[in-house]
Amino acid sequence: MAKIVCLDGVTLYPVGDSRWGRFTDFADFEVYDRTEESQIVERCAGAEMVLTNKVPFSAVTIAALPSLKYIGVLATGYNIVDTDAAAKAGIAVTNIPAYSTRSVAQTAISLLLAITNRVEHYAAANARGKWAQCSDFTYRDYDWTELAGKTFGVIGFGNTGSATAAIAASLGMKIAVYTSKDESQLPVGYVKMPLEEIFASADVVSLHCPLTDSTRALVNADTIGLMKPSAILLNTSRGPVVDEAALASALNEGRIAAAGLDVLSQEPPAADCPLLTARNCFITPHLAWASVEARERLFEIALGNIQAYMGGNPVNVVNRPV
Repeated sequence: MAKIVCLDGVTLYPVGDSRWGRFTDFADFEVYDRTEESQIVERCAGAEMVLTNKVPFSAVTIAALPSLKYIGVLATGYNIVDTDAAAKAGIAVTNIPAYSTRSVAQTAISLLLAITNRVEHYAAANARGKWAQCSDFTYRDYDWTELAGKTFGVIGFGNTGSATAAIAASLGMKIAVYTSKDESQLPVGYVKMPLEEIFASADVVSLHCPLTDSTRALVNADTIGLMKPSAILLNTSRGPVVDEAALASALNEGRIAAAGLDVLSQEPPAADCPLLTARNCFITPHLAWASVEARERLFEIALGNIQAYMGGNPVNVVNRPV
């Protein structure tokens, strides 16, 4: 029976969760909550297949595991694996595409509404008795902003970018898109714009691009300098797309109004990360992908990926094993 090892299962479900038992129906299966890099080779010794979310597989690690034939990444991004080294070793690498599209889009808009509507602020104020102590029928100590008619700039127009834009459009926002697609491929009413024009004209700039050499620090002192003082930045893509020091400075100096972030360059962040204490910076702890429904989809796709591989017809392969 084939051996499968899952190295950081707690990102989905704890080790004792009954769902993991579905793998034991067709494989010798071991699951660990977490795995340090120094433990990878020992735990994967003799395994033909491994599952990993954030545990990295370098060329050195891959070379030390001659039995390995399959690496299943429990995420859409697969930069934790040296895919070239895996391909040369004859190892197929798969990912989990498009499982969290709706959840990430919902989170991006939730961050935007947290900034504009200040629901948490007013709920906390009411819990402290502010409304009860007010002389008027309404209590207001912070203005909130209507989004209809404002421009929502989308950088990257894949699954999550398009889903997020659709929600923004339903709120009455104008949609501007930075994409390699032709404008004729965009929904009616959406406008394709150059990157600099989106930064300069949008009321909200929402990042939905992958992390590449060209997108690293895409949001920097120069691009932030193009933005309106009233503008809001959203990032539910990858942390390193943003120069965090530049963004923190802009927020603290009032050069842009606010930021809503679900990702940071280092996760979990260092205690001195400048964005943790930056003015009007709303941060959630990389949970946009992790709704109950999205995790269930991820699990089912991961299970299907392995079954397809074992059946000789692998799917969602991101490299070309030789």
